[in-house]
Amino acid sequence: MVTVGLLATLNAKAGREDDLASFLKSALPLAQEEDDTIAWFAIKIDGTTYGIFDVFPGPEGRQSHLDGPIAAALMDKADDLLSSPPDIKPIDVLAAKLPS
Repeated sequence: MVTVGLLATLNAKAGREDDLASFLKSALPLAQEEDDTIAWFAIKIDGTTYGIFDVFPGPEGRQSHLDGPIAAALMDKADDLLSSPPDIKPIDVLAAKLPS
């Protein structure tokens, strides 16, 4: 069961779109290692806008993820890859369909 999540929107610097996409794809193994990250998605919204959507069983798992290696790597690369700071919103999950 998931109750909370994160929705992060990332705007790539001009010419760095492919680098941001590659960075996001490279984070998948890190997400797979997090027990409380029930689902994790790296997404492309349009030509320069990307995002991360992930869900957790509770606030502790979400905070652990925010304190973990993906967030640290993103903040380390933000000045190089992003045209603006990441917009990271905590969300509440109202309903979900997940594989069993």
